[in-house]
Amino acid sequence: MIENNDRQLLVLPDRDAAEEIAEDLSARWPELGAVEIVRDSLAGEDDAEDAQWLVVVEAPEDGGWTAQLLADLDRLVAEQDGWREQD
Repeated sequence: MIENNDRQLLVLPDRDAAEEIAEDLSARWPELGAVEIVRDSLAGEDDAEDAQWLVVVEAPEDGGWTAQLLADLDRLVAEQDGWREQD
């Protein structure tokens, strides 16, 4: 088991990708519970187009993060030109 209480932030280039990932997560891993989509403006950018979208995922209650689950998240997000960060 990896860190049990850590939140994972999935960083994506646009809203459509974030919504697709959020739906996929809910379908594949219902134990993750509700996921949150958040718009994150880049520091110093005035253009609304210069924003990243975050999908916030809490650790599963039934044992926390496993190396396999984190690898699956990494692969899923990479398919959408995104990446995962630990909060």
